Amino acid sequence: MADNVVAGGAGNGPGQRFEGRVALVTGASRGIGLAIAHRIVAEGGRVVITGRRAETLQEAVAELGPDRALGVAGKADDAGHRADAIGQTIERFGRLDHLVNNAGINPAYGPLAELDTGVARKILEVNVIAALEWTRETVAAVPAGSPLRSIVNMASVAGTASGPNIAFYGVSKAALINLTVQLADELAPTTRVNTLAPAVVKTRLARALYEGREEEAAAAYPLRRLGIPDDVAGPAAFLLSDDAAWITGQTLLVDGGASVRTAL
Repeated sequence: MADNVVAGGAGNGPGQRFEGRVALVTGASRGIGLAIAHRIVAEGGRVVITGRRAETLQEAVAELGPDRALGVAGKADDAGHRADAIGQTIERFGRLDHLVNNAGINPAYGPLAELDTGVARKILEVNVIAALEWTRETVAAVPAGSPLRSIVNMASVAGTASGPNIAFYGVSKAALINLTVQLADELAPTTRVNTLAPAVVKTRLARALYEGREEEAAAAYPLRRLGIPDDVAGPAAFLLSDDAAWITGQTLLVDGGASVRTAL
């Protein structure tokens, strides 16, 4: 199934948890990020989404509804883009309540012994440093008296265990998990910060992990299927919302039950 199809569902939300709220979701022109944006809009919120390609973003905004969404094109690790996206969010909607650090890359596939150091640095810049910068810059920019309520960082199960051929991606996600813990402590009690750690979800980024062997890949999961973006959007909406008002600094695995199994 195409990414834009599985990302387009609104889910079965419990109500209007985001009525009057505004969320900024990075890396949301397709896949998991777009599914999260759809869920927020379906529950009454408005969203600003980012991505590298303006054309793809425009298509996503059309899906979400131009009155409820705004797209700002750019690279997650570019300071000018971050300032532009945060500024346009507040200018357009007058507030910023939630941040989802979803943008991420994995341009390296293979053993660590063959990893180019420059590529490793780029992975850290986008997957970890950029998330820190989005957080700091958003917290600093929100209007006085209307603080940022919550943040969800998008990690991966690869950050919790060894991941053959995507090892440095896992290193970056492990760092993001720890960054979440540190930020949760520092930003409390005003802003909650949590992490989602999905297993293999059927997105463009993850295709190398299942394409041509989906049935075999799904057999490793007790729920006997790979994830789709909406499987992550629901938990993200929960952690962003006031339903999770007493939860911060946590990492929620969204993995089809894979973590319940121990290799013997």
